[in-house]
Amino acid sequence: MSRNDLNGKVVLIAGGGKNLGGLLSRDFAKKGAKLAIHYNSESSRQESEKTLAEVKALGAEAFLFQGDLTQVGNITKLFDETIKTFGGIDIAINTVGMVLKKPFVETTEAEYDSMFNINSKVAYFFIQEAGKKLNNEGKICTIVTSLLAAYTGLYSTYAGAKAPVEHFTRMASKEFGDRGISVTAVAPGPMDTPFFYGQENDDAVNYHKSASALGGLTDIKDIAPLIEFLVSDGWWITGQTIFANGGYTTR
Repeated sequence: MSRNDLNGKVVLIAGGGKNLGGLLSRDFAKKGAKLAIHYNSESSRQESEKTLAEVKALGAEAFLFQGDLTQVGNITKLFDETIKTFGGIDIAINTVGMVLKKPFVETTEAEYDSMFNINSKVAYFFIQEAGKKLNNEGKICTIVTSLLAAYTGLYSTYAGAKAPVEHFTRMASKEFGDRGISVTAVAPGPMDTPFFYGQENDDAVNYHKSASALGGLTDIKDIAPLIEFLVSDGWWITGQTIFANGGYTTR
């Protein structure tokens, strides 16, 4: 099977039941991939089951896995269940994240711990598990944030917790390279999904819409093809964080 041909490849997507992850699941299904679709909790079950039904209707083999990935044992179970079901894993994509918009001096220890567990710890041990269990010539991709290149306040725990993923990505790419495994991160701008709107008021939404050079919020339909490229034809790109945000931030 070609390195770049997605037909028959096994794709594991953390957070694959909705938003960007759900779109990726459907896109990979259309290309003939087999899918392990993770979702976090009961609140995501209905939408994830809908995504599962849609990918199966497209002819894909797929299953759902529910688990809180801040518990590292659940990351291990997710990878092991995928290997048990499909015999191996070719591509591992982590879309899991949580955003908090709050002044630095008002952030609690509990909020700090939660944000770093979800955005940093999960990413580290997801990449670690992928490094242990992906097939040779596999691909790993993590979603971070364009705030990594922003000069702003109020997102200290979100941007701060995503920042280490750049270093995880570089170092993992160096360590896994001898097996032909590429490791990348994608940094979208604020995406037009429920993930974005929960913490933003109308004025902030309008600002974010106006801040990108190309205008508007990031559409998940503009991000999914980039991820799909990086884990197929773009495999030669490794150790990099790619900013895809219509000119919202740059560096």
